[in-house]
Amino acid sequence: MIGTKQTREMRKTSAGFTMVELAMVVLISMITAAVALPIVQTTVNKYQLKGATASATWAIQSTRFQALMQGYSYQVTLSGGTGGVNPTYQIASKPLGATSYSNIGSSIPLSGKPVVLGATTVFQFQPNGTVATSPVTSSPFTFTIAYSGTTETITVSNYGNVNVTP
Repeated sequence: MIGTKQTREMRKTSAGFTMVELAMVVLISMITAAVALPIVQTTVNKYQLKGATASATWAIQSTRFQALMQGYSYQVTLSGGTGGVNPTYQIASKPLGATSYSNIGSSIPLSGKPVVLGATTVFQFQPNGTVATSPVTSSPFTFTIAYSGTTETITVSNYGNVNVTP
């Protein structure tokens, strides 16, 4: 019976953590979070920009594909609000015999985040594979998309090849 009482006493004094141990764990957790948070935020920002860039390049490539497959002109308009913020793209077609482009559906946002488009750009794709811009500029055609201090440049050749550079 005496041995059992001593065992209970030892358990009472050695159970749990001390305040110093808990304070050390909290301190180490806070230091780790302080170091990791900026890295995580930068990575998330890069993914947001990559997503907007992927949407823009997809819109360009799919519009070119439609012009080649349908046999008549298509255009995609990339435009932003004031200062290019929250850009959207709008696809339009100009079937044979039509005098102007007609929108297909409604405009679609490039991103759910406030990315910034460098300038409104209109790409016109002909059924023979050539590309023109409106207003007219020389090839290769470039525009930028920026988010949180990072910018990517999208270049489109006169035959619709798309290249993205940071």
